[in-house]
Amino acid sequence: MDLKLGGKVALVTGSSRGIGRGIALKLAEAGCDAMLTGRDAAALEEAAKAVRTKGRRAGVAVIDLREPGAPDRLIEQVKRELGGLDILVNNAGATKRGDFLALTDADWTDGYALKFFGHMRLARAAWPLLKERRGSLVSIGGTGGRKPTAEFTIGASVNAAVAAFSKCLADRGKEEGVQVNCIHPSMVETDRLWKRINDEMARTGAAEAKARADMCKAFGITRFGTVDDVADLVTFIVSARGSWLHGATIDLDGGEIPTI
Repeated sequence: MDLKLGGKVALVTGSSRGIGRGIALKLAEAGCDAMLTGRDAAALEEAAKAVRTKGRRAGVAVIDLREPGAPDRLIEQVKRELGGLDILVNNAGATKRGDFLALTDADWTDGYALKFFGHMRLARAAWPLLKERRGSLVSIGGTGGRKPTAEFTIGASVNAAVAAFSKCLADRGKEEGVQVNCIHPSMVETDRLWKRINDEMARTGAAEAKARADMCKAFGITRFGTVDDVADLVTFIVSARGSWLHGATIDLDGGEIPTI
């Protein structure tokens, strides 16, 4: 299947590991050059090396998108090293769980700084390049934005804001030729999930298989997701095959969200 992604340039934030790394590698397999970003220089270089083994160019930006000027510097680097931009995947950002009454203003500020304000500022900086090439923007949120819970007040609020912001950009994108969509993944097998599985095993004394099964049942999902599940969907959305998807927020969730 020709996805018509050969020679496209993608910028994937938070791509040193986990979902971001998987998206960057999947886009490289489909023919994209990639700019990889994050704060772990060694992990980014390893990810870039993996992109290059697929015959594509890879740039590395060790950067903290919490800093107000960082998005503009990053876009300048993309233009300088890769010549333009066709695809932006806003993936970076994690938020703190915990008792609402114990979470501090600093916790809330940090939660919004990267996953919302970082996304917003980077989208603003990248928009002229995306408009020039009639490109695509995908934001990675999370099912907490659709199913808020007491222990995830920051993450649920941020992910809901990411989806609303994406819908606003999609409205503009209809007029300016930029495709915009949002994905809410459920529980994906990354280091963060493995920590929760290990914590559950330690708490209950259960074997791994039982701990995993019990957690899936508690979350109401058919199975844990994989990095490839998310990366495959992103690659389809930004390809010629997914071009009619616009302004959508997709729950990639194994059945977690029970509502229409």
